[in-house]
Amino acid sequence: MNYESTFICSPELPVEKVEELTAKVTKLVETSKGTVKTVQQLGKKRLAYSISKFREGSYVFMELSGEGETVNAIENFFKLNDSVIRYLTVKVEKKKKAAPKPAEKPASAEPATEVNNEPAAEHAPLA
Repeated sequence: MNYESTFICSPELPVEKVEELTAKVTKLVETSKGTVKTVQQLGKKRLAYSISKFREGSYVFMELSGEGETVNAIENFFKLNDSVIRYLTVKVEKKKKAAPKPAEKPASAEPATEVNNEPAAEHAPLA
């Protein structure tokens, strides 16, 4: 299974500590029979609302693959680590391709006009 995990670290942590924390998560994934595909440190960003009295945080994004035990292991690590203020891990499913649409009929060169073929005698006279 493929997963994406994003976690936010305390803004008080120096960049070296964030890198160290990311390395620990990577090692944890590998020990629980998973693989890390990509890691992106997105840097400090302003939060939409305050979390634990912090108005900004250091974001880290990871793409990984593994089983459910891999996700449980990293989420337990995030819960127990005080420097991680928020995290989210989601399962990524393969995108389904839409069926091709049938070809539309080309429009004729002449515009279509409505013709009223009803006899005039059937209409009620206006008086």
